[in-house]
This record gives sequence, structure tokens and C-alpha cells, in this order.
Amino acid sequence: MDFDVIVLGAGIVGVSSALHLQDRGQRVALVDRRAPGEETSFGNAGLIERSSIVPYGFPRKLGTLLRYARNQSTDLYWDYKALPAYATWLARFWWESSPQRLAAAARDMMPLIGACVDEHDRLIARAGIGHLVHDGGWIEAFRTRVTFEHEAKASEAAVREHGLHVSVLDSAALRAREPGVGDDICGAIHWKDPKSVMNPGALVKGYAHLFEAQGGTFVHGDATSLRQSGDAWTVETQQGTLSAKQVVLALGPWSDTVFEPLGYRIPLRAKRGYHMHYRPARQMLSVPIVDTERGYVVAPMEGNRLRVTTGVEIAERGAPPTGIQLERVEPVARATFGLGERVDAEPWLGMRPCTPDMRPVIGRAPRHRGLWFAFGHNHHGLTLGPVTGRLLAEMMTGETPFTDPRAYRVERFG
Repeated sequence: MDFDVIVLGAGIVGVSSALHLQDRGQRVALVDRRAPGEETSFGNAGLIERSSIVPYGFPRKLGTLLRYARNQSTDLYWDYKALPAYATWLARFWWESSPQRLAAAARDMMPLIGACVDEHDRLIARAGIGHLVHDGGWIEAFRTRVTFEHEAKASEAAVREHGLHVSVLDSAALRAREPGVGDDICGAIHWKDPKSVMNPGALVKGYAHLFEAQGGTFVHGDATSLRQSGDAWTVETQQGTLSAKQVVLALGPWSDTVFEPLGYRIPLRAKRGYHMHYRPARQMLSVPIVDTERGYVVAPMEGNRLRVTTGVEIAERGAPPTGIQLERVEPVARATFGLGERVDAEPWLGMRPCTPDMRPVIGRAPRHRGLWFAFGHNHHGLTLGPVTGRLLAEMMTGETPFTDPRAYRVERFG
């Protein structure tokens, strides 16, 4: 059971990394406690987000902060018991979200965002799963005229500076395109460059099937059993002990369960979120729509379903689900988008692995030979999985990376 590389984590980042390493001649074992694509990669809004040129920063407007402090909003809920554990992280997040630092984060992320669709397209074609993907972009919807006009004008800069394709839709144009949208939406911006995935979990499984069809090995195992043994790494699995010279840590929000025992202090935290599927009571949406001023997404999914994904919940990782955000969002979304009956027995709860400077950790672990990191993608794991896998594989095999990876190195955290 010897390999060149063991990849820990079979979400979108881990599977993509395994594929890109395999393409470069490496014998790769992919290890996870569950099947591919069944954790964080399963429960998102299904966007390959080419238009997300500015990361999600900590809000700076006083009115927004006061609204969040009341803890009654649809886009954020915080559990007071979790605040001590998150306080330092949130303070750093606020500091990193100043206009100058947020702009720097956007510049650092642009090489990854700019290549995200192309890298997905290559894997989608090879895996033969094009039926899961729609190239119609997504729509940003607004409830107030002032906000709509402000954001519509701001979108002109995205077109001018980044070559994005955008259409501004007034209420009539929006409803002509999406008849299922209610009258409480006054206008929208149609971002055309992104793609949407109608079953994110199936997309990851499709990539994993490609990996196995090409000779890769997937094994159920315990990532926390990782040990360094001489010049190799070992991990315990259902198939026995695996060993390899190199190991990739791509466990998303659980990455700390491995890097902390090894002595790394990386400020990784999980933002929790929920989703629920509904039958459409009106005409089906053709693309995902973000209710910008309420902080949730409604996305069309396979099986004639609408998936509602919520904003952020700050809670301890092991805390039981609250469902509070979904309870707040559901009546709003039902009125605006014509949600019918619930499809799922219970809301799905997932966790988004985030760093306070809004950049992922991609690269070599500085104190352990053969250990590599790939996690912390801040709401954009599905978007950035394949491009992360490419960059990491280039670094691990000695190729010239397609972009300078220094912005993503772990050493930035000291």
C-alpha cells in the first residue's frame, strides 16, 4: 500500500488535487471517512463563481453592524456561546477587511478566480458530466431601488477592469427572463461569466470516478491517524496502513484536526450554513438567484428542486443544528420565489472553512518534509477546487506554477 502521495479529504479540493497529481505521473491514494463529495462540497449553492472578484469581507457600515448585533437578521446568526472562541478570529477578519486590505486580497485571488471556469471545464469534459453544469451565470437581485442603482453602477467597473459580461435588468426585464420572481424584487444584475452546477455532490463524485477510472485509489480511512515515519507518512484505512513520501491535507473545516497536533497555529474557522430543497410552486428558475439584501441563494437543482442556501451561522463546530436562519429565510423566499413544499426531512448543515485574510492556504508545510496544505477557501471551495489542485500539483512536482503562490503560503500567519 505504498504511494507517491496520499491526499486526505475527498471534497472538491482533495479530489481535484488527486487528479492533477495523477496527471503528472504520481501514484495517488485519496482518503476520507466518507465517500467523495458528501461533506462541505455537497451543500453549496452550486456556483463556479468567475465574477467573485472581491472576497466576502467583514461589513464596515455602522447600520449593518448594528443590525448584526441585534442578531435578528436573515444573513447572519451568532450563538453567544461561540463568541469567545471566535473573538480573535473575528477581530482579525475585521482588520483584514479594511478597503485597502480587501483590495489586496482581491488582487491576490484574481489569478485563481480568473482560471476557475477553464479548469472546471477541462475536468467536466474528461469526466463526461456536462449535463450537470449550466453556463447561464447567476442573478443578483435587489429589493430597494437605491441599492440596485448603486450596485448596477458598480458593476460597470467589473466590466471595464476585469472583462466580465454583465446585464442590468429592471423589474420588467427580470420577470420576462425569470417569471417565477415576485414583485418585491425591483431589479437585478445578471453575471454571465460564472457557471452553475445542478448537483454539486454529483460533480465531485464524477471527478472522483474519473480519478479511479485512471487507476487512482480511494480508501475510507482516518485522517487523524496521520503519522510521520522516517522519510514517509502513514495513515490508517479500512484497507490497512498506507504510506507515501508526500501527503496533502485537504480536509476543509476539519484540517485543524491534523495540523494542530503537528504544531501549526493557523487561524482557520468554520462558518456554518444550511440548505433545504423545495418543489417550485411557480415557474422554475433557470439560474441561481441571490437575494442580496436578505443574504440567501435560491438555486435550481436536479430533480425539479429549488435549493435554498442560507448565510452564515457562527457556532461551535460540534454544536447541534439550530435551523434558525432557515426559519427566518423560508417565509421571505417562499413569497419572493414561489417555494412549494419541502423535499428534505431535515435541513442540511455544512461548514465553510475560512481564514481571516480571505485567502486559502496552498503550499508546503514549513516544518515537515513532504506535508502540503490545501484548505481554507472562504465560501469558494467548489469554485476554486480544480485550479487549486493544478497549482498545488505544479508546486509538488517541480513545475513552474501558473501563478505566484506566495500569497497563499502558510507562513503568512507566523
